[in-house]
Amino acid sequence: MNISSFDDLLAVARQQPEPQRLLFVFASAELPEDSTPEQAAKFEAGQGGALVPLMCVDKTPEEIVSFTALAEEARQFGQPWVLVFVAGMSGSGGRAPSSQDADTLLQRMVEDVKRGVLGSYLPFDAQGLPVRLG
Repeated sequence: MNISSFDDLLAVARQQPEPQRLLFVFASAELPEDSTPEQAAKFEAGQGGALVPLMCVDKTPEEIVSFTALAEEARQFGQPWVLVFVAGMSGSGGRAPSSQDADTLLQRMVEDVKRGVLGSYLPFDAQGLPVRLG
């Protein structure tokens, strides 16, 4: 599966044999207080920093028109974000997982972003393009 944009991911989620629920953690980047001058310079140049979860939400693929619409909805909360991490949950028996089903995983995602444990999630930038971290 080749995901070259968020909208590709959305299309793939809609094509799965079982209904899906997508989980999102929007994060900003901040310069840690104990950063070195070199780290501060990199941060000012748009690199590095610590990821800080700002908000999270779960939605079915059918509830999302496009990345542009999702990003605009997130911007209405007034917290500028730089990355959104995405995970998926598969339903069973023709039913998508509920928001209640997603709560535990969504909270784990928030904690993982705080700890920098990101390997299980797909990160996208504010334009909906996949980001390679590390």
